[in-house]
Amino acid sequence: MPETPLPAVIARMWGREELPRRGPRPSLDLPRIVEAAIRIADRDGLDGVTMASVAAEVGVATMSLYRYAGSKDDLLIVMADAAAPEPPPLDGRAWRPYLTDWTTANRNYLLSRPWLLSLGQHSPPAGPRSLRWLDRALAALDDTGLDPGEKINIVTTLTGYAAQQATLAHALTTTTASTGDDPMAGMAGYSAVLTEVLDPNGYPALTAAVQANGFGRNDQWIDDADFTFGLTLLLDGVEALISRQ
Repeated sequence: MPETPLPAVIARMWGREELPRRGPRPSLDLPRIVEAAIRIADRDGLDGVTMASVAAEVGVATMSLYRYAGSKDDLLIVMADAAAPEPPPLDGRAWRPYLTDWTTANRNYLLSRPWLLSLGQHSPPAGPRSLRWLDRALAALDDTGLDPGEKINIVTTLTGYAAQQATLAHALTTTTASTGDDPMAGMAGYSAVLTEVLDPNGYPALTAAVQANGFGRNDQWIDDADFTFGLTLLLDGVEALISRQ
């Protein structure tokens, strides 16, 4: 059976790209380019990352980068993988404490580099780091009796939850810290705006929640207690699924 041809960016991430055997040794490589791009993103945000800015960071002509990254989109794919830390070690832990730690670590590293949130996830993980995160979470579910498809769906759901919570926390932190006159800055401001616009006849349940200060809670929506509440619900669902096996 013939081997599946790898997309160029995947081959580069895994060191599977064929290099010329003759000629001078290249003065540049993909890891060096990606490190420079991540430095720029950490410093200036994702808007600061262009092929020209990365080339300037490593001291080469812009066109030189295209030998290693075929496009900016390719570069962003490699950056997202390289910027991820190693996943938490499994260390023989049971699935629930491990996935609690795993999901929390996932959220935290996204918050540590908010530019990753701007990238979104438009394709399944395919790089060495991101696939290690997937592998470790699946390994934690080894003895649960779930089938492979169920395990992957669980990990996908937890990944999405971590990203959504990181996005919410970052947005609230940014608006709360701003000095502008944004009336929706923070959850208290958001709750106040909802109080003004909601019609109890059209939105009875939401109106009741707002009036009961469901969003306000001293503006602490981004605290770990809120994150843990949602994660507990998800993991309770996983536990119920396992118990039905």
